[in-house]
Amino acid sequence: MGQKINPLGFRLGTTQKHHSFWFAQPKNYSEGLQEDKKIRNCIKNYIQKNRKKGSNRKIESDSSSEVITHNRKTDSGSSSEVITRIEIQKEIDTIHVIIHIGFPNLLKKKGVIEELEKDLQKEIHSVNQRLNISIEKVKEPYREPNILAEYIAFQLKNRVSFRKAMKKAIELTKKADIRGVKVKIAGRLGGKEIARAECIKKGRLPLQTIRAKIDYCCYPIRTIYGVLGVKIWIFVDEE
Repeated sequence: MGQKINPLGFRLGTTQKHHSFWFAQPKNYSEGLQEDKKIRNCIKNYIQKNRKKGSNRKIESDSSSEVITHNRKTDSGSSSEVITRIEIQKEIDTIHVIIHIGFPNLLKKKGVIEELEKDLQKEIHSVNQRLNISIEKVKEPYREPNILAEYIAFQLKNRVSFRKAMKKAIELTKKADIRGVKVKIAGRLGGKEIARAECIKKGRLPLQTIRAKIDYCCYPIRTIYGVLGVKIWIFVDEE
């Protein structure tokens, strides 16, 4: 039997870092863990909700013609608000939240950070601690597996062939400095009754080498045929 392990947890302490930095007594540890989960879910839900608002069609009727304006993602997915990771640093009286995002178009708008801070304060009920949210743009967005997975999800929801979407996602990684990539998608591909898995690999992917920096993500896609699962491995570099 193959013993499979998450590539990120396998490399903690070597090439991967923890996404939460805080100290708590053993009896309070579970509360801190649940608080982190609430913060991450609240931020993701806020961005998803506002993204749906921005993607609604605006129809303006004119006497001669109808003008339909779409505020949608482009073919490269460059207008999508995809969070790559959320770092949480807790001090005695402050909670620092650092959001690493590929294309921070929404979060750059005026008043958005303040509104997000209010929502987080209500969610975690922190009276004695103040929230400090900062945004960091990812330098090479197409080196992040979450962004590629979101791109594949967008293509599949628009009825694009899954093979074409996978190949296009691998082509996007050419813009980034990486050494290997693997994309695997499973489920009722193309609406077929029997589920199967398809995989495309390019370059090297040394999963057993601990010093190899490998980014990984698992992403569910809800389609009219059912839920598809996408897994992406990216071999960035070797220390």
